[in-house]
Amino acid sequence: MSASTKLSTSVKALCYLATDSKPKNSTDIAKVTGINASKLRKLLSMLGKSGIVKSDSGMLGGFSLARKPSEIHLQEIYCAIEDRKAFYLNVNDDNLKENSSSKKINYFFLDLFSDIQVEIEKKMTDITLQSIIDNIK
Repeated sequence: MSASTKLSTSVKALCYLATDSKPKNSTDIAKVTGINASKLRKLLSMLGKSGIVKSDSGMLGGFSLARKPSEIHLQEIYCAIEDRKAFYLNVNDDNLKENSSSKKINYFFLDLFSDIQVEIEKKMTDITLQSIIDNIK
């Protein structure tokens, strides 16, 4: 699953959990959001480890938000489900000469992607789950 798919899938599930405070099981969340239940459980587990959702076991158990939607930021969600940055560049330049054009191009893109990453993270920190919910209403 790509990063953008994981993020949108996670946000769909979190928006559904925000509808009320009662825990919801993964089967119900999957039905409402159209997300595969096994992929959903994996994402909810990662979100749980980051303190975004909590899970209760038992007959009436399920997943619920651990905090208010206004306290959950898009960047936090992204970091919970991804192990690499949005603009990741894998540059293996061990075999390139020190001042070669190829090596300089690699450094150019590393710097560029680093700058873009900072801007993306700043923008995503400014977006809360609540603002997404308000925007889609």
